[in-house]
Amino acid sequence: MPDMTSPRDLLFAPPGENPPVLLVGAGPGDPDLLTMAAVKALMRAEVVLYDALVGPEILALAPRDAERVCVGKRSGNHSMAQAAINGLLLAKARTGRRVVRLKGGDPLLFGRGGEEMQHLQAHGVAVKVIPGVTAALGCAASAGVPLTHRGLASGVTLHTAHGRDGGLPLGSADLAEHTQVVYMGRDRIGAVAAAMMARGLPPDTPALVIENGTLPQERRCLGTLADIAERAAAELSDGPALIMVGRTVGLMPVLVREMADSGI
Repeated sequence: MPDMTSPRDLLFAPPGENPPVLLVGAGPGDPDLLTMAAVKALMRAEVVLYDALVGPEILALAPRDAERVCVGKRSGNHSMAQAAINGLLLAKARTGRRVVRLKGGDPLLFGRGGEEMQHLQAHGVAVKVIPGVTAALGCAASAGVPLTHRGLASGVTLHTAHGRDGGLPLGSADLAEHTQVVYMGRDRIGAVAAAMMARGLPPDTPALVIENGTLPQERRCLGTLADIAERAAAELSDGPALIMVGRTVGLMPVLVREMADSGI
């Protein structure tokens, strides 16, 4: 017979068994972008281990008596080492309580969720993943930038600004064919722009930095690879930022104006 397990059943453990640890995506910041599964998981949580960028409105969805532990992960400022987070997750899971590991964006994209999942599974702890809206999708929607567009970008490539060796892992594909999105690049905008130009992108390639994407305090800085670092330094503050580069970024002013004219 086919497996008739409902997705909601993944939040519960059979009688007599410890519940699985839930790796939950908190999305890019706006609480309205949480999935229903994420909300249900938080509402039943007894322990929540959360990243520093997860906002209070999202944390408030957990019961008042739930234990909340900030593990402090954000770009360039980790108050708790990954090994310590892994150990803490395991310790909380072994108490038999419902543990939610709440991660910004999606748990398995640049969040080291795979490492946490492997650590728990290696010690016999079941893990379920509830995906979240990643920042590239949330920020693109908020700014009106299509990540793909016929004739301009046949795909989208997601990068981290912090490779294991400290470099910029931009890969080997033709950067011009895809919209490029760089996570955790707040302090490396100039280096990202320089690396992309060295890889062959023209200096006049449109570039956008979105700070505090999807939140009420969202700010955007639009420029080109040649001047985006200088513009961002002058126009933005120190909030978490996403970098978007490519010909589709040049459509943003047109789309935003059309939306305004139509009353959206």
